[in-house]
Amino acid sequence: MYAEGVAEMAGRIRDEDIALVRERTSIAEVISDTVTLKSAGGGNLKGLCPFHDEKSPSFNVSPARNVWYCFGCGAGGDAIKFLMDAEHLSFVESVERLAARAGIQLRYVEDDRSAPRRDRPQQGQRQRLVAAHAVAVEFYGAQLSTAGARPAREFLARRGFDRAAAERYGCGFAPDAWDLLTKHLRQQGFTHDELVTAGLSRPSRSGSLIDRFRRRLLWPIRDLTGDVIGFGARKLFEDDDGPKYLNTPETPIYKKSHVLYGIDQAKREIAKQGKVVVVEGYTDVMACHLADVPTAVATCGTSFGSDHISVLRRVLFDSDERAGEIIFTFDGDAAGQKAALRAFEDDQRFVGRTFIAVSPDNMDPCELRLAKGDLAVRDLVARREPLVDFALRHVINRYDLDTVDGRVEAMRRAAPLVAKIKDREKRPEYVRKLAGDLGMEIEPVQRAVLAAASGQPAGEAAAPARSGPAAPTVDSPQSMVEREALKLALQEPVLAGPMFDAVEAGEYRHPVHVAVRAAIAAAGGAAAATSGAVWIEQVRDACDDLAGQALVGELAVEPLRIDGEPDPRYVSVTMARLQWGSVTGRIKDLKSKIQRINPVSNKDEYFALFGELLSLEQHARALREQAAGGL
Repeated sequence: MYAEGVAEMAGRIRDEDIALVRERTSIAEVISDTVTLKSAGGGNLKGLCPFHDEKSPSFNVSPARNVWYCFGCGAGGDAIKFLMDAEHLSFVESVERLAARAGIQLRYVEDDRSAPRRDRPQQGQRQRLVAAHAVAVEFYGAQLSTAGARPAREFLARRGFDRAAAERYGCGFAPDAWDLLTKHLRQQGFTHDELVTAGLSRPSRSGSLIDRFRRRLLWPIRDLTGDVIGFGARKLFEDDDGPKYLNTPETPIYKKSHVLYGIDQAKREIAKQGKVVVVEGYTDVMACHLADVPTAVATCGTSFGSDHISVLRRVLFDSDERAGEIIFTFDGDAAGQKAALRAFEDDQRFVGRTFIAVSPDNMDPCELRLAKGDLAVRDLVARREPLVDFALRHVINRYDLDTVDGRVEAMRRAAPLVAKIKDREKRPEYVRKLAGDLGMEIEPVQRAVLAAASGQPAGEAAAPARSGPAAPTVDSPQSMVEREALKLALQEPVLAGPMFDAVEAGEYRHPVHVAVRAAIAAAGGAAAATSGAVWIEQVRDACDDLAGQALVGELAVEPLRIDGEPDPRYVSVTMARLQWGSVTGRIKDLKSKIQRINPVSNKDEYFALFGELLSLEQHARALREQAAGGL
């Protein structure tokens, strides 16, 4: 558990250093490296959750309190927890990553339960592998200027890339040597196992380590944060019996199904424009960026798939609120057409519209830029057509429409494509278009499309309902005011603490609210807390109820029901409303009990209850006045 990780690390990284990392970390900046965030009002931000698929943004970030929470899947925490979940890092690695980002020098203390520690704490595996790749980038980049790298420089020049372009994209050269990089990395302190795990070196037949890449032009592949996690290597020599392109193998930090080349440079423009251009190679990305199409990215040694879609949707903010544009630039040959149709199969996973841009001369963006200039590349993207139009035309062209059998078979094959169009209002228009293209009446085509639509798996025709952890009922006035009181204690403990703690826990009715109220008391009370992620984590850790733990994260980012900043009067009114609801409930129960008592035979009990009723009603009037007529 997260709390256990914190406790474990208390003996390794000093507590005050962890607190300083939290204080100096901007959670919005950290999360924005992987998720595009938009304003959600009240100073909060929202985006598409990186931990589950969704079409409406339910992932919320509160920069003021440095916490995040997803209303869709129930995940939440601070910046440290985000890196742990998003990057699969340990607590130590997350703290170290954020400390390096903030320029904080961490101090470590001895742990008596373990063997004597080295003077310099051992970095986590991911940091070590990323560090090895950073050294490799410098090494390969320097090699590009050597005499032996002339074929690599000529390759780039023939494709229209000068020295500045090569430096911008970190291009390098793997020299004609068996272990030059390996020896260099070993001299830098990297171990045999680290180099093999990183995919930078591999064992030879004799058992010694040799470089994985040799005599090739290299492109460093970076993740969303800009860290180099692998390489793509282009064959240069005819006597090289390897594949045309050779990529880093799967490693703990390089997963080709998740990686998009150029995403680190393109992500901000993708988010700004709400558009992404998917090309097929490294040189195509370079050509597009240099031609002022800065939203281009490419896959790395694998087909475009569902994991790539998840990455792009988060960067695009591809949601019901802001549907993006996804433009594919596959080649016009048979392989490119097959890839385009495969992309259309994944169209349902995007909220936005998908397009295809194919050069009339079947040239890729790099070839087009070289032959006709930057403007031709921009025009290629501007002339995009809806992917469904391309797919329908490709299917229809396979059949002889001059025959009855050809028209009917084309209709059968094309109807499922029309049925898959996300925007249902467009389906009738495409039915008419398909009928016209086939030379058929509308009715049979319409029946074929309806039949195909009815055969879709449940949930494709409409966005799936959001599911998440159990949440407390919020439709009753008492439950709503309990929720607001708990939000004040979590978000504004310095302001609300004394008044919040003074109200007894018995004033809360909903069982999950009762559990959270008890956790706040167990954490030391709101009056003793300070604002921020540490306080929220303390309450979460003190809560034994799973639903209560989820609610703590939810309430930490949910906006207060007030315009502007809360003040002492708002806290006073909220706590008065909380007590008034409980008091009026007791008054109602007491009146019912008095009505059931015979005042003659049970005179003492009757007057005792009547006196209690008068006292409660007086208290209720005082609370009503305190709430300033807001009930």
